Amino acid sequence: MGGSVMRRLGWLLMIAALAMPVSASPAANLPRVVSMNVCSDQLLLSLADPEQILGLSRFSRDAWVSGDTRRYPRLSGGAEDVLVLKPDIVLANLFDKRSTRELLKANGVHLAELSVPRTLTEVKDQIRELGDIVGHRDRAGLQIARLDAALARARQAVAEKPYRVLALSRRGWAEGRDSFIGALLAETGLLNTVGELGFTFGGYASLEAIVNLKPDLLLVSQAGDFARDDGQAFLLHPALARFYPPEKRIVIPERLTECGGVMLAEALDVLTAELKRVGR
Repeated sequence: MGGSVMRRLGWLLMIAALAMPVSASPAANLPRVVSMNVCSDQLLLSLADPEQILGLSRFSRDAWVSGDTRRYPRLSGGAEDVLVLKPDIVLANLFDKRSTRELLKANGVHLAELSVPRTLTEVKDQIRELGDIVGHRDRAGLQIARLDAALARARQAVAEKPYRVLALSRRGWAEGRDSFIGALLAETGLLNTVGELGFTFGGYASLEAIVNLKPDLLLVSQAGDFARDDGQAFLLHPALARFYPPEKRIVIPERLTECGGVMLAEALDVLTAELKRVGR
């Protein structure tokens, strides 16, 4: 009796399975994507399935991109190797070579031309946009939540000590509001003193102007006392070293702020840690 019941149950389960509509694997319905620049590399790696990524930019194996990039083909920057891969979508922006973009369009390739974000709001909008493009809106939401959480931690650290900060890079370039560094300073509540130098979008500041400005902290992209070239040597000038030793410098690696995307969350957490270090 028990065996008969089990056989009947087995038949019923098989019939029910056959009656269910056959659907394709979710992965089969997702677009296959190629990225043409390092910033879209970062976003694509954080949002797409590995099987969706057909190729990354020629700079994808540099330090600007985190994650395992060697598993993916590295493109030359031209249209030919993209056409061979036959992607559903190619990610590009206005800084990518125009002739290449036009050639891809002429061959019927679907180009998703991303804007260049300058604020955290625009960054989050672009993460949502790419999440929709690759079919992973949920992952985009998680990345945005990660960015928001890092921003909240940084704001809390700034609230304790709202420093006046000057962000300096090579040859004394002072970062203005039209940069991710400027956006991070504004969003966290730190006062960017670049405006007191008469710059809106940034400009080159002299050593004398920096010393006279007397910001509480300098924000730079590297620590240490070694300069690879004259541009970096500016930041190690004895005058700056005297007034701004390591305990008066915030260090955020340049690779974290070069593009809008998920690496900005890491930049914010580095900023939080640096503020706690200099505030001891």
